Amino acid sequence: MDANHSSPIKTRKRRLFATAASLAIAGAIGFGAVTTGTLPVNAEAVRVETTQQNPGFADVVERVSPAVVSVRVDSEVAPVSDRGQGGRLPFSAPGFDDLPQDHPLNRFFREFRGPDGQSEGRRGGPRERQQARPTSQGSGFFISEDGYVVTNNHVVRDGSAFTVVLDDGSELKAELVGTDPRTDLAVLKVDDERKFTYVAFADDSNIRVGEWVVAVGNPFGLGGSVTAGIVSARGRDIGAGPYDDFLQIDAAVNRGNSGGPAFNLNGEVVGINTAIFSPSGGNVGIAFAIPSSTAEGVVTSLIENGGVVRGWLGVQIQPVTEDIAESLGLEKARGALVSEAQADGPALEAGIAAGDVVTGVNGQEVESPRELARLIANLTPGQNVQVDVWRNGETQQIDVELGTLPGDDQIASASPSQSSPSADVALADFGLTVVPAEDGNGLLVTDVDPDSAAAERGIQAGDVIASVNSQPVKSSDDISKAVSSAEEAGRSAVLLQLSRDNANRFVALPISQG
Repeated sequence: MDANHSSPIKTRKRRLFATAASLAIAGAIGFGAVTTGTLPVNAEAVRVETTQQNPGFADVVERVSPAVVSVRVDSEVAPVSDRGQGGRLPFSAPGFDDLPQDHPLNRFFREFRGPDGQSEGRRGGPRERQQARPTSQGSGFFISEDGYVVTNNHVVRDGSAFTVVLDDGSELKAELVGTDPRTDLAVLKVDDERKFTYVAFADDSNIRVGEWVVAVGNPFGLGGSVTAGIVSARGRDIGAGPYDDFLQIDAAVNRGNSGGPAFNLNGEVVGINTAIFSPSGGNVGIAFAIPSSTAEGVVTSLIENGGVVRGWLGVQIQPVTEDIAESLGLEKARGALVSEAQADGPALEAGIAAGDVVTGVNGQEVESPRELARLIANLTPGQNVQVDVWRNGETQQIDVELGTLPGDDQIASASPSQSSPSADVALADFGLTVVPAEDGNGLLVTDVDPDSAAAERGIQAGDVIASVNSQPVKSSDDISKAVSSAEEAGRSAVLLQLSRDNANRFVALPISQG
């Protein structure tokens, strides 16, 4: 090759060396890197320092697994079908009952179970008598070395016999200590001479969205299984009950995980897996766990008393909307609006009335009806509490001695009297036609303009207007006076108390429509 002509490889090497030398010289004299066309950096990007690059979960799982059990429930009644409303699923079926009718495995299960779904004897004939058989299965965990086990109420519901299966495969009989359907919790007791490995509840007030959680349980009856995820949200209300305050996690949870614990990385129970949201019936990464702060108090009461005794204020409540807050002169929409003080209840006796907004209990602010329900339920019956209510444009403090929350079958409300109209009185400004109620208490709505604000807010013919801005009404003049008073006070809406189907509610109507 001609000495005056270098090879392509040598040429590329010379260019690389030249470029490197140029950069080195530029750095030495202070020019730095070329920045033409780039944006200035004003602050450092977010960067979270961690003590461990890959913490893993093996150490946690190894320590807590002996405390987690499978719960098998036997019953003499037919299995209850799964509840699927609102995504709430009791995880009590192995999963094969949902097979399509034309699925090839259905023939196998029909032949094995018999035409009525029950297992058949060795010769193919039905058993002569019905015996207790497994109807549901779930998970649980020990909270004491002497054998107390926490699980879900829906796992043990309707059960006649209970068995817990330990991590080592041994099976032990258990007795039901108590249940609390309102929070879906239950406690079992295993009597055995051994000392069981147990776990403790965490302080969930320090739990943050995004923290790791590890779920251990018995999905589909497979035995001890572990999944991991993060806390996706807090304070979820899924319509399961009056004390909804669920943690939402994305760890895989399926049927059979119910009653099982969700751990933090310290091996403490932060929640009890109890429900999933799933259009298909399987895991989609949205699970709900009862937070440890709720579970710990309920479990303690079940062990000590066999049940849960809750405080009772005796009011029907509803949220405070922006319109309602405006009509009442509240700065913001918060608190719980009393739609009715129940007869013979502590609130009525203390002077709390429909139209009051409960804004605090014992100095603790109340942001919503759900929060008020939880606060009162956590207090002791017979305890004196100070209730802050917003009434007539100012805060008043009322002392109430709490009662004991009655069972569902003990709660009843008076039926409002309704009668036929005598002479129509038109309130065209609001799109309402009303007549005085026959008993003289309130106005009966006989017609609603479908294009009016009243119709938009759900007022219907047959509703009874009991009061306006907490003032009883007996005629349309009372409504006119209330509107005038609200306008003088600079408010843009009036608050109507309505009675329908044995229940009261409040609706704010804008004055600008009148």
